[in-house]
Amino acid sequence: MSKKVLIIGAGGVGNVVAHKCAMNTEAFSEVMLASRNENKCKAIAADVKQATGRTIKTAAVDADDVKATVALIKSFGAELLINVALPYQDLPLMDACLHAGIHYVDTANYEPPHLAKFEYSWQWAYRERFEKAGLMALLGSGFDPGVTNVFCAYAQKHLFDTIDTIDIMDANAGDHGHPFATNFNPEINIREITQRGRYWEKGEWKETEPLDPKLRVDYNYPVLGPKPSYLLFHEELESLAKNIKGLKRIRFFMTFSDNYLNHLKVLQNVGMTRIDPVEFQGHSIVPIQFLKALLPDPASLGPRTKGKTCIGCEITGTKNGKPRKVFIYNVCDHQECYAEVKSQAISYTTGVPAAIGGAMLATGKWLKPGVWNMEECDPDPFMDELNKRGLPWQIQELPV
Repeated sequence: MSKKVLIIGAGGVGNVVAHKCAMNTEAFSEVMLASRNENKCKAIAADVKQATGRTIKTAAVDADDVKATVALIKSFGAELLINVALPYQDLPLMDACLHAGIHYVDTANYEPPHLAKFEYSWQWAYRERFEKAGLMALLGSGFDPGVTNVFCAYAQKHLFDTIDTIDIMDANAGDHGHPFATNFNPEINIREITQRGRYWEKGEWKETEPLDPKLRVDYNYPVLGPKPSYLLFHEELESLAKNIKGLKRIRFFMTFSDNYLNHLKVLQNVGMTRIDPVEFQGHSIVPIQFLKALLPDPASLGPRTKGKTCIGCEITGTKNGKPRKVFIYNVCDHQECYAEVKSQAISYTTGVPAAIGGAMLATGKWLKPGVWNMEECDPDPFMDELNKRGLPWQIQELPV
């Protein structure tokens, strides 16, 4: 049975989710897109109408205001909320879903506005409340986290008897032509990559310097070829270390060009990546928020970005008593994404899985009360949908 879905957030990812939900009439009977700026929602709705022929509703809402969100949920009659707003807003939106009695999906774990700390503890604490309410909260239904979690669950179910190591590899070989820009929300992106790195090995977390060049690997990505990749902490490591049985090590690597890293170093050195308020001419400003206002809007990068992304999981272990190593991955083309939904591939690879995650709940394929990470659900229907909805995956056997 299809459901009424409310999408919160009208950035680049929200645009993709709105398009993909509108395309999936089997899962979603009606679609509403809401954000603080309804004009952005209306512009996306016009694009959705032109692309799909389907009319979606729009509204203005402050995602931090639980009462206002509950009122919007009830007035629209939403049965499911897909949160693609800021990670700071995860908890108020989860609260709103509990008050209104509807299911919840997001793409990134909660972090406090004034503390760059990425962990699931705040959201996992909601597990009992969602269970008692008979509602489901699905956490991290983007690509990484999200699809990468599902790749690992699929590998555990079908490809391995035991899994020893997982390296999540994220490469963006796209070129947007700007001297410096981030491919998703600059504030979130820069906060994420300037923190100390972490990985899990032999039952404990190990810390590293931010983007430590000593831990750089030149990974040979399918289609893209060798790319410099740097170790950093990413939120899916936390849940996968807990949920993949027998795991001995899990790490996350992302590609960065020398140009990007040089710009980032300068911005750090002059204090523009700080997240604490500073006084300026009688006003309190947060430097990284001011920087966000100066940098190109990620949603504007779509028409000018060329190239491809490759994101996947290199997994080692055993099958039928023999060692095995595979790379499960997706390759996505920036220009093809823009032609379909007026978005570059970074927003596309996050937005498509968010819409699929919503569809899993809307159609009942993944419906179970509580708070769940992606790898805790059956990977098969999600993997099938990836192939149907624009993110086909492949498995590469690697020499052991």
